[in-house]
Formats: sequence, structure tokens, C-alpha cells
Amino acid sequence: MYVERESFEARLREVSANARRPEEGVFGPRSETWTVARETIVFLGAGRAALLQLAHPYVAHAIAEHSRTRADPLGRFNRTFLHVYAMLFGPLEGALASAERVRRVHEHIEGTIDPAARPYPRGHVYRANEAEALLWVFATLVETAVLAYEMGFGTLPLSRKDRIYEELKAFARLFGVPESLFPRDWSAFVAYCARTFEALAVTTPAREMGGFLLSAPRAALAPVMAFYRTFTVGFLPPVVREGYGFAYGPREARTFERGRRLVRRLWPLLPERARFMPDYVEARRRLAGETAPRDDVGRAVEQALLSALRPLAAAASRE
Repeated sequence: MYVERESFEARLREVSANARRPEEGVFGPRSETWTVARETIVFLGAGRAALLQLAHPYVAHAIAEHSRTRADPLGRFNRTFLHVYAMLFGPLEGALASAERVRRVHEHIEGTIDPAARPYPRGHVYRANEAEALLWVFATLVETAVLAYEMGFGTLPLSRKDRIYEELKAFARLFGVPESLFPRDWSAFVAYCARTFEALAVTTPAREMGGFLLSAPRAALAPVMAFYRTFTVGFLPPVVREGYGFAYGPREARTFERGRRLVRRLWPLLPERARFMPDYVEARRRLAGETAPRDDVGRAVEQALLSALRPLAAAASRE
């Protein structure tokens, strides 16, 4: 089901109509979405979400053929999350503008799947604005964010997960996903994810990009990337992990479990400012009427981390 322009605009009108206050944006400070998305712990699941997305042949082929991920991985990261966090924490006008910009980029992304990749035959035409593929990308982000949040703060009650899921449907609507495709509630949503894990085939482009994303071209970064790779692979559903061909034996399982226990023990002890995303802090300052809403401390930390990764990106782009 292709999301036509008219349908996309109708979804944006729904989001606008349901916004409580335009200055608070799509969700606002009283939402479960802000409580979860403000936590930087969700970034521990970034690799998992990316690999799950790539397991969908539409996504793998679109990125392999239309993206500069290999040449400019940090640039793509920045551009992606610029729009994501504008939709989550920005004012309504900015969220809608980001949705429109992403839509325009997606309108030019299409091609054919070759060779065949379950469940699609060889020569099947993919388009970035197909509703089912957009729903899958949404699902990987939401399911992974909740799992990562629970890693730091413990298992959430089902009633709270239902509220998070119901709220975040608005995020999917910003991409034009129609109401008819959404699973009914959190339990149905989890069942949909499990079915999709089993149904999708990890293609050669997905395996190539998955290996690239979890590799460390420079020896100095190898220990850090080795731990992150093990942590990410352990975080994947077994069927997807096997599809990528990632090694995951008893030693890797022990490393993953130690990492998860360490995060669970230490994360709640961190001061809030060390845990919160800069975009969230800036949004709270904006709503408080502060004239200089930029979170300079958070942005400085963010840029320091990106600077540390730039040698990796430069080396990878020369391969």
C-alpha cells in the first residue's frame, strides 16, 4: 500500500488536530513519550533498531542504492535524528515541517529487489513510502526504545506500554501510516513484531551493511566496538541474529548479560542531566520561556562523542 500525498496530508491533519498545545508539539511534557525518549539509554538500542530495519528488503535495498551511509555515516546519523527529535520534542510547526522534508526525500527512493528476498520475488518494485515498510521502521524504533528503557529502569506494566504505544502512533502518522495498519494494542504490536522477525529474510546488502555498522576499521577502536557489537548482537531476536550470521556463543552471551546487569544497576544512579537528551532539555527550556534554550552542555558532550567517532567514519569511507 503506497502512501499517496493526499493520505499523507490527511494523517498530518489528524496529528495537528490532536495536539494539545502547538508550542508543546505532538506529545508534550506530560506524555509517556517524552519520559521514555528523553533518556539517552535508548541509544543503546540504536544498533539493534538499525539491524532490524535492514532485515526488511525494502529498507536494505533503499539504503544500499540511495543512501550515503558508507561515505558519510555520521552525517546520515545527524540528519536522521535531527528530524526524529524535531518530531518528538519540537513545536508542532517544526514537527510537521520535518515530516514534510522526510516525505520529499522518500518520494524519490524506489527500485527493484534483485535477487528475490522473502517474501518478495525477484524484480519486485520497492518504494520508500510504502505503508508496510514505514510501519516496520516505526515498530523497530518503538519496540527497541521500550526494551532499552526497561534495561535501565525495570519492566514496565502492560498498561503503561499500551499508553506509550497509543501515543507513538502519532509519530507513525507523521510518515503517513494509516490507522488500518496499526496493531490494536501493545500485546498485538509485540505479536506483529515477532511475526515479522520470522517472516523477513536478511539479504546480502543487509549483511554487508550490518557488518559495516558494527566494525572498527581502526585498531584503537576495536575493544569498544567489540563490546558494542556483542551487546547489539545479544539484543537482537535470535532468528534475526542467525539471519545475519553473527557469532553468538556462551562467551558472547555472558558478556551481554554482564553488560545488561551493569546498565540496570548504574543507570538509575546517574544524575538526570547526564541521562537526558539535549533536545528534551531544550524543549523544557523553550516551554519555560527561557530566551536561550540551547543546551550547550548536552550539545558539547554530543559533539565530543561524534568527534571521537569521526576517525572511524573517515577510515570506513576510504575502504
